[in-house]
Amino acid sequence: MTPESPVQPAPSGDAATDRLLLGKRIRHFRGRAGLTLDALGERVGVGGSQLSLIENGRREPRLTLLQAIARELGVDPAELLSPEPPDRRSAFEIELERAQSSLLYQQLNLPRVRTPRTLSDEALESLVGLHRELSRRSRAAAATPEEARRANTEIRLWMRERDNHLPDIEKVAEELMARIGHTTGAVTHREVAVLAELLGFTLIFVDDLPSNTRSITDLENGRIYLPPASIPGGHGLRSLALQAMAHRVLGHDRPASYAEFLQQRLQINYFASACLLPETPAAAFLQQAKQDRNLAIEDLRDAFGVTHEAAAHRFTNLATRHLDLRVHFYRTEAAGALLRGYENDGMPYPVDGTGSVEGQVICRKWAGRTAFDRTNRTSEFYQYTDTPAGTYWASVQTGETEQGAFSLTCGVRFDDAKWFRGRDTQTRTVSTCPDPACCRTPDGELLDRWDGRAWASARMHAHVLSPLPTGTFPGVDDTEMYEFLSKHAV
Repeated sequence: MTPESPVQPAPSGDAATDRLLLGKRIRHFRGRAGLTLDALGERVGVGGSQLSLIENGRREPRLTLLQAIARELGVDPAELLSPEPPDRRSAFEIELERAQSSLLYQQLNLPRVRTPRTLSDEALESLVGLHRELSRRSRAAAATPEEARRANTEIRLWMRERDNHLPDIEKVAEELMARIGHTTGAVTHREVAVLAELLGFTLIFVDDLPSNTRSITDLENGRIYLPPASIPGGHGLRSLALQAMAHRVLGHDRPASYAEFLQQRLQINYFASACLLPETPAAAFLQQAKQDRNLAIEDLRDAFGVTHEAAAHRFTNLATRHLDLRVHFYRTEAAGALLRGYENDGMPYPVDGTGSVEGQVICRKWAGRTAFDRTNRTSEFYQYTDTPAGTYWASVQTGETEQGAFSLTCGVRFDDAKWFRGRDTQTRTVSTCPDPACCRTPDGELLDRWDGRAWASARMHAHVLSPLPTGTFPGVDDTEMYEFLSKHAV
């Protein structure tokens, strides 16, 4: 086979594939020992035909038989159970078997191709390559904007069912932070570097990361490449490094679909947040603030040295579990389009036909939009909003990026406002959305004056008609990434 063709690691977790892998390893060591099937069978007390079934992955040997085979072949039983294919051809044979067992291939209603020794290496490699391309094209076809929105919606609803709290990741993060001696307060850059060393990584800051990557991990050499600077204060660098480590900590494999990519993205973001604001001290801080009736996102932000958005997200992770509060959070641009949102308090977000909130325009009366009407936007803004689903109180922080102004809103139902700073605000609005008369239909005077007398050239976002990127990691150019790694691995 040509050395340029990469060999994929043997898949795990499939019983049939695991049996085949075991059989391949037994055959490999039997050949190395110079024994025929009948000769080995005579030594371990079974027929050669039975061993053939085992070597072809059609039967799983008992533990006692496996130990006897290992003894006669002069290897440790653990060698036979290794997850690594014994040679290059075996790796391709196993990958082909796995591909032909997939639902995608079965739907084609084509015959199964066997892999006898008479099948040349080149033919086997070609078959595997075709299956890889078939799988890639299937993923690419599924990764339409609509499918991505559906997947994102499913994840949002899945998190809402869990009150935005993932206890398994919380436990892992807290145990790791305890191992490096962090107990409370802001996590330092040095502590993040120590954690990386604990996990077998070195953090390296470079100024030539590919433009479509936030970080790149060299698994072979244990290096995590990061940009030399991030947002003021470097908060983003700590989070980026923790997110990169999270893939190893959480045992991620390469994403097989865009939905899996989004799920992994959620998990690494959660892990980073749980490291920067560990559950035990962060929950204790919030519980004391609630007892004092002085809950404030800005205080959580300052106590743990993170961004306002990170603090707001983390508040949603802990509020229901530790404070018995149901909450909502959303980020919106100045024009009112939702960039992301979470709620388990019934906040009536607008949704599209897929159930997605991203890109939907919120009511002009909501706090996340009225906050932009202030002359002074440097302080927290508080507001009560009457909606068809009830009255909500919210705290808003506004900011600016290169892409424009944005707001971060975190709030609760009216009855829970008593626990928060800013509950005494006199600002109150009434929203009747989705009723078009609320804020989407011009009043009669404006209609009479301009209806049919105006024309606008709409600004279209570039992503509207663009297909989702389909590299190994969505949005990342594989060639550019591999060239970067080769350059820095020297």
